[in-house]
Amino acid sequence: MESTISDRSLPTDIDSTDNSPPLVNPAANGTPYRDLRLMKPLLDAIEHAGYTNCTPVQSAVIPAALKGLDVIGQAQTGTGKTAAFLVPFLNRWRPHSLKGPIGLVMLPTRELAMQVAEEAVKLAPSSKFRTVSVYGGTGMQRQLSQLASGCDLVVGTPGRIIDHLRRGTLTLDHVRYVVLDEADRMLDIGFRPDIERILRRCPDKRQTLLMSATVPDEIKRLVNRYMKDPLHLSLSPTNLTVDKIRQTYITVDKEKKFDLLLKVIEREKPRQCLIFVERKRWADDLLRKMKPHVPSTYAIHGDLPQSQREKIMAGFKSGKVTYLIATDVASRGIDVNGISHVINYDLPMDIENYVHRIGRTGRIGKDGVAIAFVTPEEGSHLTEIEIVINRLIEPDSIEGFEASAPKRRRHIDDPDEPRPQPVEGEPPAEPKKAVFGKFKKKYSSRL
Repeated sequence: MESTISDRSLPTDIDSTDNSPPLVNPAANGTPYRDLRLMKPLLDAIEHAGYTNCTPVQSAVIPAALKGLDVIGQAQTGTGKTAAFLVPFLNRWRPHSLKGPIGLVMLPTRELAMQVAEEAVKLAPSSKFRTVSVYGGTGMQRQLSQLASGCDLVVGTPGRIIDHLRRGTLTLDHVRYVVLDEADRMLDIGFRPDIERILRRCPDKRQTLLMSATVPDEIKRLVNRYMKDPLHLSLSPTNLTVDKIRQTYITVDKEKKFDLLLKVIEREKPRQCLIFVERKRWADDLLRKMKPHVPSTYAIHGDLPQSQREKIMAGFKSGKVTYLIATDVASRGIDVNGISHVINYDLPMDIENYVHRIGRTGRIGKDGVAIAFVTPEEGSHLTEIEIVINRLIEPDSIEGFEASAPKRRRHIDDPDEPRPQPVEGEPPAEPKKAVFGKFKKKYSSRL
């Protein structure tokens, strides 16, 4: 018969005789998992998954979380954050008779929820450990039946978690371990009210981990309200981008972007490539153009049915899909180690998204290539990106695709510009008035 979950196994029950290892220097890398004094079934599962040494974020977060501390783990994507927050919970898990869940992970996208749930199943220390993923865009029946059977860990998006709470098909009364993963992105896309509603339904006696690439003021307000004396472990480098990623840009007229894309693909011959566009409709338009030339191309965005998104992602992970056109939100759950190239077909309006985009290549220290297509009027935006990442992006070129040089306009206050002299006997010309609302392209000297 299964034993009930004991106080000793609850994440929040920490006593002064805790023998877990001391905090590891956040800069340390390569800490062997065997040195973390994890329970043997979990260690066996970790080794079976092929993990031997911790990444820096795991070396820092896991020992702190094993002590029961609330933790803010600030690190870029692709650094091993998932195992960093799953391992401490799995180490404290014991078989129990509660309906559950006793652990809750919130994430911004369906793809991330699926990815974390898969990792939890892979690292589970026992066949009795049950994980349920809940997210929108798919039928409720399977989720309802899995929740009704009981579970240990729920992984899901805030919106769908709220749906289950309203239906009464999910209760958080026994939750002792809560994780907010990709917290900055969840707030960016408007999940804050749902997150707060969920946290208020969780018991006060719990351990809370927050994982985020950035910690803006909005996240600090969440921390102050819902976390207890958290330890802030910042593993984000001063330079936001990975040094091993070769970053370049190519100037191109807007109407020549597609032809340039085909030339870049021909030259670079990517192993696997992510192509970013700003809007869902643009992703579909680009896919229609690319398919006849590159059959192994697919597009993923929020308007696709969930079953289709899962099928495309499975193909991308297996390597059957070579080129994937994506929007920023859809890409958040893409964690594929084989991506050799990221192409910014459209520059992101949100500069931080540039960092997230190129972080999809160069995963966990591997080399990668990031190429941005920049139109003449986007020069100032490129400069803003360089200021944020504290790095100059190198120019690149492909013969025949140089952007047309904009016509130089004389500025009225330019002292070096010769001015036309009035003809003797003619009245002076009236100054031109600006037409309200008329759009004028602004070109930057950056290009």
